[in-house]
Amino acid sequence: MGIEYKETREFSRGQLEDLFLSVEWSSGHFPDKLVVAMRNFSTVVSAWDGEKLVGMACAMDDGIMNAYMHYLLVRPEYQGKGIGSALVSKIKEKYGDYLRLVIVAYNKEQAFYEKCGFKKAEDASAMFITELWT
Repeated sequence: MGIEYKETREFSRGQLEDLFLSVEWSSGHFPDKLVVAMRNFSTVVSAWDGEKLVGMACAMDDGIMNAYMHYLLVRPEYQGKGIGSALVSKIKEKYGDYLRLVIVAYNKEQAFYEKCGFKKAEDASAMFITELWT
């Protein structure tokens, strides 16, 4: 079956828990918070194989100039099939008129995001205050 992409913010806690824990993200241990978070994102694009949630990208924005893609995740068994790139393309299309689209990329994923058109800032660094252990 082919992958179907949807813009929705409604997910069950089980769907989110399963997806986030499949990539070993500690936020998957807080599925009730994830359900609320998905409803609060400006944009959520999800990838489905039938009834199975296999990936998603989430972004928040200021409505006119700046957008931040916070989540991009694809189940491990679906990685390398173009799903992540398709999700990024859909986010880039949605925010095509904005002046800035930002992603915080971990070093091991930097090459992927560069292939998607992002550039590493030479004069800036991501900084966090976090309770998560990812």
